[in-house]
Amino acid sequence: MFLFATLAEATQYVNFHDLMGDNSAIAFSVFGLPIRWYALAYLAGIFVGYWYLTKLIDQPGSPMARRHADDMIFYAMLGIILGGRIGYVLFYNLESYIRDPAAVFRLWDGGMSLHGGVLGVLVAIWYVTRKEKLSFLRFCDYVACVVPFGLFFGRLANFVNGELWGRATTVPWAIIFPESGTMDPRHPSQLYEAGLEGIVMMAVLAWFFWRTDARYKPGFLFGMAAILYGVSRFVVEYFREPDVQRQWVVDMTGLSMGQWLTVPMLLAGIWLVATAKGRRQRVEPVAGSDSIA
Repeated sequence: MFLFATLAEATQYVNFHDLMGDNSAIAFSVFGLPIRWYALAYLAGIFVGYWYLTKLIDQPGSPMARRHADDMIFYAMLGIILGGRIGYVLFYNLESYIRDPAAVFRLWDGGMSLHGGVLGVLVAIWYVTRKEKLSFLRFCDYVACVVPFGLFFGRLANFVNGELWGRATTVPWAIIFPESGTMDPRHPSQLYEAGLEGIVMMAVLAWFFWRTDARYKPGFLFGMAAILYGVSRFVVEYFREPDVQRQWVVDMTGLSMGQWLTVPMLLAGIWLVATAKGRRQRVEPVAGSDSIA
């Protein structure tokens, strides 16, 4: 009897509400104003990313000075918020927002596209580098090294919010997300993405930056980040429940909208890495005193 009871206990999947509570999206309140985990994740990604960026630009041959990094934080925040929201509206739920245009501005209701956020940050980098006459690709290389911090905290927030859950499964670590509409145990795909897009991507880019001469090949780190994110996102999409309003994309093509949006990123990343060696040149630093041949 003890054996059967133990086996029965082992098959009981964790309910998300038992794990995180019924109102997990709210971290705490200040004078009655709810502070959401998603907002804290954005702030953590930006501040930790900025701290790490300052460590990178202290190295010889940096393509930017501290003042450029300071400017970039402001414009990157705008790019993330505006690009992420516009990307979600265009890529994932355009029909709904056409019916209710005012909903575009209700950011507290959720709905951000990472691909749109990437485009927004690229526009911000283009603006800063054009204004300051800096190298666009080398600037992108350094910013790419800090992106995994934002991805890591963002995916953790997705999990805490109980959103973007995975597909139904019977793996032992599956979790029941009641908001999915069923009591089926599901992949915690948010944590898969936090590990791959955050920890693994950060570790690989850090190795290339600190242990090789990759940062002196314009576009290499940027391209490697695109490849790492692209592969991670493409694979995890097989474990993540497709957006219901874009299920027709999966039915028609066999791939999710997230996978289709990732394909151009993968191709661009492969091209950037393959051609980076040919762009290497003597690098005169913006910060510091050493030139790098």
